[in-house]
Order: sequence, then C-alpha cells, then structure tokens
Amino acid sequence: METITGVVLSPKEQQMMDFLYARVFGPALNSATVSASVKTGVNYTRMRMEQRGSADSMRSYFWAAVKGTDKSIRFADMMAAQGLDRFEEVLEDFRRIFTDEWLRS
Repeated sequence: METITGVVLSPKEQQMMDFLYARVFGPALNSATVSASVKTGVNYTRMRMEQRGSADSMRSYFWAAVKGTDKSIRFADMMAAQGLDRFEEVLEDFRRIFTDEWLRS
C-alpha cells in the first residue's frame, strides 16, 4: 500500500497500516456507496497515522481514536451508519497483534 503523505514507513508501521487498510480504510475508500465526506475523513485519518513517526506513536493514535473526541465520535457514527467497520470493530484483533512485545521485537 502506498502512503498518501509520501513518507516511508518502517516495516512495523507498514504492518499496522496494512492491517488498518484491510479492515477499516480500504473498505471505505473502495466502496461505491460510501459518502465523499467519509472517504475524506478516512484519508485524513490515514494521513495523521502516517505522520506519527513511529509504530508506537501510531498505536497511541489508534487508542486515542478509540477513546474519541466529540468530532471523532460523530465520524465513527457516520461510518457505522454507512455499514463500515470502525476502529472499534477491529479493536480486539488490533490489541492482540500490536502488543508491547510486538513493538520490542
């Protein structure tokens, strides 16, 4: 998967982005029925993750997104209303894969 920011990701960062692209980002971006505003928001989220600078920081961004702000909660509701998986739906798999041990390996 090519980054949208032009940054070169480390193998760990790429693994995390590949997981999120397969489970959250890709289905939204590749759907013919998803609204342009959701696609824009998904690309913005991808961009922000790519700019984090480390796998640990990307993982922290994921956790912060799950916790949510008023804006991110509304966006997650929009995704759900359009039948998309959000970070919340991939939470269990994400935390099993992207552990502290994974970061240290």
